[in-house]
Amino acid sequence: MMTMSDLIATKPTATKSVTNGHPPASARLNLRRTNSLVAGAFYLLTFISIPTLALYAPARDPNSIVGPGPDTGVLFGGILELIVALAGIGTAVALYPVLKKQNEGVALGLVGSRVLEASTIFAGVAFLLTIVSLRQDGAGADTLVTGHALVTMYDRIFLIGQSFMPAVNDLLLGFLLYRSRLVPRVLPLIGIVGAALLVASDIAVLFGLIGQRAAPAALAALPVALFEFSLGVWLVVKGFKPSPITAGMAATSDVTPAS
Repeated sequence: MMTMSDLIATKPTATKSVTNGHPPASARLNLRRTNSLVAGAFYLLTFISIPTLALYAPARDPNSIVGPGPDTGVLFGGILELIVALAGIGTAVALYPVLKKQNEGVALGLVGSRVLEASTIFAGVAFLLTIVSLRQDGAGADTLVTGHALVTMYDRIFLIGQSFMPAVNDLLLGFLLYRSRLVPRVLPLIGIVGAALLVASDIAVLFGLIGQRAAPAALAALPVALFEFSLGVWLVVKGFKPSPITAGMAATSDVTPAS
């Protein structure tokens, strides 16, 4: 007959999971790779708006509101810009879980600035689509003033939403990436310098020192475009570099709570 001590000795003991309830290291690495891949893909997707420079040309003519002309290009350009607006939000949301480990407040600010940028893009598309709707309804010559107003409003909101706000975004993102070392430091440096140049260009446009579509304004936007395109390619191809943030995330996940 088994004694009480024998029963205690042979009682099965619960086996504690070596992962302590956290996903294994490979799963955490895959999650970070997914974040970088999604963010990079969204950054590259934002460049599909380049054709709108040509597609919007007819609608940006203040007299187009009373002219004939096809509207397909403007409508297609509007769709592209709406996609860009949503992709911009996607970049910040995809990066937020990682960037908040560096500075949660700044990372949240990046999400907010991206949302604000998207809102201005939506408003700009609405202005141009209003011109299309008025022209399709057979608006007369008395709407020329309205056409001029809508084109001017589009130009002003473009200056704010698609020139100044990207500079704010890249200043925040450049700071976070430079401090966290998630990508080669030369990339965020390009973004920070480019953002400063873009802000200077926007101020010059605002005070009438240069034209909004003049060559100096276009050149000032190139470093920011280079930063965002290069970042998108890097995140898709390489992902995040090993850094104090990624090491800290792994260490935090591996901590075993005291029993």
